[in-house]
Amino acid sequence: MDMAYLTTGYDVQLPAWIADELAQVPETIPDRDERMALVHRLADRNWREGAGGPFAALVAEVATGRIVSVGVNVVLASGISSAHAEVTALGTAQRNIGSWDLGGADQPEHELVVNWRPCVQCYGATMWSGVRSLVVAGSGPELEEISTFDEGPMVADWAEQFEARGIRVTQDVLRDEAIAVFRAYREAVDSGGLTVYNARAAE
Repeated sequence: MDMAYLTTGYDVQLPAWIADELAQVPETIPDRDERMALVHRLADRNWREGAGGPFAALVAEVATGRIVSVGVNVVLASGISSAHAEVTALGTAQRNIGSWDLGGADQPEHELVVNWRPCVQCYGATMWSGVRSLVVAGSGPELEEISTFDEGPMVADWAEQFEARGIRVTQDVLRDEAIAVFRAYREAVDSGGLTVYNARAAE
């Protein structure tokens, strides 16, 4: 086979505006609500900048609140369907600590903070990342109903499955703020000009 026409790698980068958003953010944010508030701010700017959907995440040390990484959805900016907020946050965190395992014996406990329950792809990515805690703004049907994104066939006992694997789940942290971001996004979708990137809608 002639390898010349095959791509042998791809790169996913966070948007340049992330640096502006983080310029005045302290390295350590001890309060969990404040960490979620940062996630909401990133999620809201992300769709307005056209990088992807209204989704953001961060990885922090549980004990201290030190921010290890942030991530946003860059599906549209990268052209990569798997470039979701959780994936970019977890991947950059793993690069930062130099390990694929955020829960290794030589590591502090890490938590993933996301502005809604992970989709089916990010469910697996989170479970296998090594984080010891997952914090979400919400987990109900509102995300799909408001945004029209298809989050996939999530199992009903998704939180219990995390807990069984030693990953604590905290829900409903600044839930109303998350829904406000989704509603603003939906209004922009309805007025035209935004791409909802479901490859296939449920039929």
